[in-house]
Amino acid sequence: MGFLLRVRLASFFAGAATASFLGLYLLYKDYKVAHDSISRQMKGLHKSLDGRISASEKLKEIKASDTQV
Repeated sequence: MGFLLRVRLASFFAGAATASFLGLYLLYKDYKVAHDSISRQMKGLHKSLDGRISASEKLKEIKASDTQV
């Protein structure tokens, strides 16, 4: 009885360790995909904002040069 119990417990813990490893790996991959997606979205927003700022600065320069002439 003792030997069979030890074999079953060892099998159970080996399975639990494998399942834990796979679960953590899937969570890590999910985290990386979400992080990359958010990073791409933020880069797009920064490009858009930079374009708006440069356009606004050009308009200010044009208005300033028109008032000086």
